[in-house]
Amino acid sequence: MGTRFDIACGRLPETVLDLNFADAHPGLSQEQAALEADRCFYCYDAPCVEACPTGIDIPRFIKAIASDNLAGASRTILQSNILGGSCARVCPTEILCEQKCVHTAIEANHAVRIGALQRFATDWQMNQSAHPFQRGESTGRRVAVVGAGPAGLACAHRLAMRGHDVTIFDLHEAPGGLNQYGVAAYKLADNFAQKEIDFLMSIGGIRFQGGVVLGQTLTLAGLRESYHAVFLGIGLSGVRALGFENEGVEGVLDAVAFIETLRSSTLSDVPVGRRVVVIGGGNTAVDAAVQAKRLGAEEVTLVYRRGAEHMSATPVEREWAQTNGVTLRFWASPHHLLTDQGVVQGICFARGASGKGYDPQDSFTLEADMVLKAIGQVFVSDPIQNDQILVENGRIVVDVNGRTSMPGVYAGGDCTAGEDLTVAAVRDGRDAAEVIHAELMVSSAEKDAVNG
Repeated sequence: MGTRFDIACGRLPETVLDLNFADAHPGLSQEQAALEADRCFYCYDAPCVEACPTGIDIPRFIKAIASDNLAGASRTILQSNILGGSCARVCPTEILCEQKCVHTAIEANHAVRIGALQRFATDWQMNQSAHPFQRGESTGRRVAVVGAGPAGLACAHRLAMRGHDVTIFDLHEAPGGLNQYGVAAYKLADNFAQKEIDFLMSIGGIRFQGGVVLGQTLTLAGLRESYHAVFLGIGLSGVRALGFENEGVEGVLDAVAFIETLRSSTLSDVPVGRRVVVIGGGNTAVDAAVQAKRLGAEEVTLVYRRGAEHMSATPVEREWAQTNGVTLRFWASPHHLLTDQGVVQGICFARGASGKGYDPQDSFTLEADMVLKAIGQVFVSDPIQNDQILVENGRIVVDVNGRTSMPGVYAGGDCTAGEDLTVAAVRDGRDAAEVIHAELMVSSAEKDAVNG
């Protein structure tokens, strides 16, 4: 193809990079928040509440904003969703609470800006010195949480509130999981993920231990011996492969790894191709594509195997990609990579159509210095393969209370079946914590009765 390998750092000046990765959607001013809050009808049995996985009392917190009671507004949010600040920034509110807002029946696409109001209230709380919740009296019970993502953090915080001592274990050296390493930098700008974690852990009773690997430096059997209960929030650590023999050539990367490198490095030190092709149709694909463009890639093309209506990325995310100069191409399946001396040169796609499959004879090629794979993440069961925990359809099986098949072990978030959303992971962690607390207190009472 006559293409030369062209991946480089610092394609743009640092000042431009800083602007490109600043807060993509700055928060509301006090005046804007007051005006937006006044639009709410404060519905009884509000449909927006039903649409929120964590069940935040949305009319109540918005009414508190309208009354200039920001302490009440933030507490209402955070008692249901302790990660309400990050969820306000990363959740697809347009297909959750805002989609159900009754304003949409009156004036299409003019729902109350619930996410922006939630951010306004939680940002206010983050700037206060006092934590809105107090740690309960110590129960003497110890709980291990494996995974410091949204599910694990929410579980740990609620357990600490109930007076338990919690240790969070994670592969990374810093807590945060998806929010810290897997979401576009411009969505959680100004180191917000870390600030929120500091806020969450300030309740006390939570210890973090990073750099540990479940199944290697840490075993579930050992945790069960040392702790009264264990919660698994280990997410989806595997990435689907394209299935090509030469997939390991230089320039072909997992989009998740690309985003993690960007989130943990100085922007000017992150390498990006001049021509980037992203394969996938979800939020990870969009985040990778837009960030590649904002790092200075000249051409970024996102290719999805089906139509736009089938993408798991929302219409808002698709539009965001396009307004950032990303080209979207649909009904195209990767057929083979073009390489030269172990370096990617491009990728060939077979065209397809709804109900007709893909025709290798009808293909097109995109030149590429960098190919980013965002075709789905999968649960890796290796860390628990020696334990009697039921795994079905690629996820840990839990009951409605988050219990696994192993006594004393609970799980939640992306490693279990359900919506792969940050807010759903927070709900799973919070609810499992309440079940763990109740069952630990029952066992404690029974033990005291026997001893008594």
